[in-house]
Amino acid sequence: METKTSDIIAEFLEKLEIRTVFGIIGSANSYIFDSIASRGYTQIICVHHEQAAVMAMGAYFRTSGKLSAAIVTAGAGSSNAITGVVSNWADSIPGFIISGQEQSYHIKNYVNHRMYGIQGFNVTKMVADITKYAKTIIDKNTVQSELELAHLKTLDGRPGPVWLDFPFDVQAMKSTIRPWNLELPSTESSVDFFDTASYVLNCLKESKRPIIWGGHGIRLAGAKEEFRALVDAFKIPTILTWSAIDLLDEDNQYYYGRAGVSGQRHANFIVQNSDLILVLGSRLSLLQAGYDINNLSPNAKIIMVDIDPVESGKYDTRYDKYIMMDCKKFIKDIYQISQNSVTPTTFQQHEWLKYCHDIKKKYPLEEKSYNVTGASQYVNSYTFINEMCKHMHDDQIIVTDMGTALLSGHHSIKLTKNQTMFTSLGLGEMGYGLPGAIGASFAAPNRPVLCLNCDGGMMLNLQELQTIIHHNLPIKIIIFENDGYLMIKHTQKLLFNGNYTGVNQKTGVSCPDFYELGSALGFNTYGIDGNYTHLHSDILSEFFSYAGPAICVVHMNPEQEFIPKVKGVLQSDGKLVPASLEEMSPLLPYEEIKNAMPWGLNPKSECITRK
Repeated sequence: METKTSDIIAEFLEKLEIRTVFGIIGSANSYIFDSIASRGYTQIICVHHEQAAVMAMGAYFRTSGKLSAAIVTAGAGSSNAITGVVSNWADSIPGFIISGQEQSYHIKNYVNHRMYGIQGFNVTKMVADITKYAKTIIDKNTVQSELELAHLKTLDGRPGPVWLDFPFDVQAMKSTIRPWNLELPSTESSVDFFDTASYVLNCLKESKRPIIWGGHGIRLAGAKEEFRALVDAFKIPTILTWSAIDLLDEDNQYYYGRAGVSGQRHANFIVQNSDLILVLGSRLSLLQAGYDINNLSPNAKIIMVDIDPVESGKYDTRYDKYIMMDCKKFIKDIYQISQNSVTPTTFQQHEWLKYCHDIKKKYPLEEKSYNVTGASQYVNSYTFINEMCKHMHDDQIIVTDMGTALLSGHHSIKLTKNQTMFTSLGLGEMGYGLPGAIGASFAAPNRPVLCLNCDGGMMLNLQELQTIIHHNLPIKIIIFENDGYLMIKHTQKLLFNGNYTGVNQKTGVSCPDFYELGSALGFNTYGIDGNYTHLHSDILSEFFSYAGPAICVVHMNPEQEFIPKVKGVLQSDGKLVPASLEEMSPLLPYEEIKNAMPWGLNPKSECITRK
């Protein structure tokens, strides 16, 4: 039986049980839209910018673990999507970008020209380096096999997006369809893991101060529950990366926070005092490991478990062992081997566990410096997050944008077992929050979704507020209002003595009144200022319990610091050098740092000029 290409694409989505895709219609993808809509199985959510479609597609997967697609058109429809593609590529998020293209004879006749047809260009060549697979389909007889290959590629190894480009005339062509082959090959390795597991378990036994550092790869591998079981069985202090923030709940007795440049002070002390770090599914980015990898826990062995062979060479002089392996298989196998021994493996480093407990208690999430003085009209964002946690639902989904939402949110939030939190961390693009929340809401329609955002970040995809209203999505949006781009203000303070350019209303950037804007669009709108009785009033309770879309504007100091943070520090010889993770600003007195590092102080700490 011969079937139209666009119908084959729609059937492909159905065979993968993809019920929701995101996109914007144009002339060049109209056949695809029509086929999907006519068959009635897959719902197309029409957004207002193509980058939002791809971001929402990725957020759908992050929330549910189920694939989705973004359907875009030729020309600017395709080029608009690229920020979303890079975002998903950086965070290893799978999914399909399906684009319409100019007619195939234009491509054949003008393949070496800058443009072809009305607005066509070689988009698959452009995105080849930011996708697992990218192909323009000219031959109608290869459509089915190319879709099957794209499905394999997007999930193979380290996941990532794929892009298939369909010329307008090819979409209408008919070809014979055969039974689908969408089975994925087994990920089971034939390599005997016992020797590797024995090495890791022996390292853990010999270690006096081990930690586990859990990352995004655990989530991608679908190993959340297996990871929790491993932590409870091994009883080893565990920290998480920001992209793995919800793998353990705040009350887990072996969980000790998030370390890094903008991490938690107690977590950084624990990392820097450890003698063995078992990294599971993290690439140890600069924001996690610090500005100089050699300053990361210099007395510790580092064992890295990751599926990407490319990552093995990044810090090859710092790793003691790199295990290229799927995180789920590693966790399951090492757990089983440890439990199947004659005496089940346990690790009891009592002195180390006591240190971790005491340092966490001494340096809590909310520091004294967060208290607002002399500026009573403002709310401190860290204090607000702490209060906000008391009102979140047990199964809350939290999606953040960048800036204050990212830094304060990932530093101070306290998550429970059933809550989910994510953002775009590899690319870190402003504007992610709204489309991310939309994707999450469609992926989990029975769970409440909270979007943490800022006035600057809101402006990058502001149009998607209408998408939320159109579908009456019960998304709650908190907007930290700080007069523009607060993170860049701090950069300009450091580099240019506070000579601001393009960061606030006075220097060229202004934002609307989000309270009035939200009301005009149909949101229930709330406001919180520095009158701290507001934080303990019924405002947050009413905001979270409201059934429909709502916005809460939080007025914060437009100059508020993001602290604690690892910054450049002044040495006694006058040089400004990057600090190691334990030296977070505001800098602690020398004796206090010395006491917090009982197993060895970095010699550079003695050279730091402290106020």
